[in-house]
Amino acid sequence: MADKPGIEINLTAVIMAVEGDRPVIFASSQGKERPAGLPSGPFDPVHHRTLELGLRGFAVDQAGLELGYVEQLYTFGDRGRHVPEDIETHPDALPHVVSIGYLALTRIAGEVQTSASFRDLYRYFPWEDWRGGKPAVIDSFILPALHRWAGCVEEEKHAPVRRGLSREERIALYFGNEDLLFDEEKVLERYELLYDAGLVAEAIRDRRLPISSEVPPLGESMVFDHRRILATALGRIRAKLKYRPVVFEMLPESFTLTELQRKVEAIAGHHLHKQNFRRLVETGGLVEPTGQQTTTGGRPAATFRFRREVLTERPAPGLRLGRGT
Repeated sequence: MADKPGIEINLTAVIMAVEGDRPVIFASSQGKERPAGLPSGPFDPVHHRTLELGLRGFAVDQAGLELGYVEQLYTFGDRGRHVPEDIETHPDALPHVVSIGYLALTRIAGEVQTSASFRDLYRYFPWEDWRGGKPAVIDSFILPALHRWAGCVEEEKHAPVRRGLSREERIALYFGNEDLLFDEEKVLERYELLYDAGLVAEAIRDRRLPISSEVPPLGESMVFDHRRILATALGRIRAKLKYRPVVFEMLPESFTLTELQRKVEAIAGHHLHKQNFRRLVETGGLVEPTGQQTTTGGRPAATFRFRREVLTERPAPGLRLGRGT
C-alpha cells in the first residue's frame, strides 16, 4: 500500500503597518510570473522552540524585521488551497499543508531597506476602501455578478451554502443593502463569497472552476491561501481597533491627533468625524500631551503619545468606532 501524504505545518505572517494614510503589508515576489506572497515557512520543531518564535525567525530572514505585537489569527487547513501553480502532480498526492496565520504590527519609518516590499493592502481588496465613498466596482461589477450567480438554480460544488444562508442572504449580509449597513469587519466573509462565486483568481487556480472561466481583476491574487489569511487579518484588526489600542503599535512615539485619525481611517476603511473622534480619544484617556508642537501644513499642532496606564485602568481600552464616529 502506498504511503499516504503527510501533514506539514506552515507559519504565515501578515506584517502590517501604516505608511502615511496607506495601510501596507509586507509581501515579496515568489518568482517569475507568480503572485506575491506573505512571509512564511515550515515549522521546524527541532529548531523552533515555539510556533511564534519560528514565525519571528521567518520575519527576520524574509523581511528583515524584528516584530513587536504578534497574535495568532487562525489555522487554515482547507484541502487544495496550498497547491503550487506550476506542478502536474495531483493535489491529493501532495502533503496536506496546514497554515497557522499570524497578525504582526510594525512601524516602517526609517526602514529604507524594507519599505519597498511593503504593498498597499487595498490593492488586494479594492472593495474594502470606502474612504472616498462606496467603491465604484461594487455596483458596477461585484453586485451584478453576485446576483447572477445567486440566480443559478444548480448549487455547484465550489459554492456551498454557508451557515444555512442562501446566496442572496449572504450578498445582503456581507455587502449591505437598503436595510443592512456594510460591516467593515466582515472582510473574510466577503472574500469567501467572491471566491465561492468564482469572481477571484484563486477560485480558478485552486481548480474549483474550469480553467477557461473568465475572472475579472478583482484585486491582485496571492500565492497559496495568502489572500484568505490577509482577509482574516484585516477583519481582525478592524475589530480590535474598537477594544484594544493596537493602532499605537504602528505609530511613532509622538504624533498629532490628525495623524492618529488618518491611520485609524486607513485601517477601518472609512472616514471618521473629526470632533467625535477626538472626543473618543481624549475621554477614553488613550493619549496624553507631550508638551511639544510640530508644524503641519504651516500651522503648529500639539503632539501626543500613547498613555500606557490605560492598559491597566479598564479591560477594553479601544476606540468605540462606528460609521457615525
